[in-house]
Amino acid sequence: MQEPISPSGEQVELSVGDQRVVVVGFGGGLRRYSVGDESVLDGYSVVTMCGSGRGQLLAPWPNRIQDGSYKFAGESYQLALDEPERQNAIHGLVRWAKWSVAEQEAERAVLEHRLHPTPGYPFTLDLRVEYSLAEDGLTVRVEATNVGEDASPYGFGAHPYLAGDNGLVDGLELRIPAETALISDERSIPIGRQSVDGTELDFRTPKPIGTVQLDHCFTDLQRDGDGRARVELGGRATLWVDGSYPYVMVFTGDGLPDVARRSVAVEPMTCAPNAFRSGDGLIRLEPGESHSGSWGIAPART
Repeated sequence: MQEPISPSGEQVELSVGDQRVVVVGFGGGLRRYSVGDESVLDGYSVVTMCGSGRGQLLAPWPNRIQDGSYKFAGESYQLALDEPERQNAIHGLVRWAKWSVAEQEAERAVLEHRLHPTPGYPFTLDLRVEYSLAEDGLTVRVEATNVGEDASPYGFGAHPYLAGDNGLVDGLELRIPAETALISDERSIPIGRQSVDGTELDFRTPKPIGTVQLDHCFTDLQRDGDGRARVELGGRATLWVDGSYPYVMVFTGDGLPDVARRSVAVEPMTCAPNAFRSGDGLIRLEPGESHSGSWGIAPART
């Protein structure tokens, strides 16, 4: 009897020392990251469909587009409203698509996907994601190339959840090196910005999460000498982004039973939510032009 096919498709395992990473062919995302017996990410089982966006790649836009409609280069477009309860288009077009494994080594893998035109996004992109594991952690490099004949709107994000310590994350210290938070309406669409000074969203100095419910996009990131900004979940892991990511979404999972307050999603984003409408961080890719950037995760012990 043939073995059941995993809902997440092909499983690609990387290893260095006692670190293990599993990336998947369906969606191209991260299913698992562990060090020894400790989970770095709040992942999901090989026999389970990915839920709550865990580890997924979000392109050609991250987060939401209000009403699923936008204008670009003088034309109007309508996307499917796949967040029907809020009447938004959410998290792009490739997280439920098949990716091909183009290269594979013990500590490195490259997955690729060609995004063909659709009525709501009539542009052609070649997407490439490289996962590389080293002693100091995981690096993820993403590249998009416009292989069509017209300029295209583009943004990218990822949706890893940093694992807690088998309980609620309330007692864990969090550091978010951001000066500014975006304020959103009940549909999770940004309606303004505010300084984090004097607010419960000021995590520039590490402090316990406590009862704060986080589902916020942060920007104006403080960067270290290497150009990276680092979000730290105390005693667990650090997620870093390079200069191509001016935004990070931080989410404590409230309202989602499978992740609620047991982990913290730290989502690198090249643009703000609703960027296809607001233009906030939106990238315009001319024919033949590419955009690339890197982010990564360092386990606490490294």
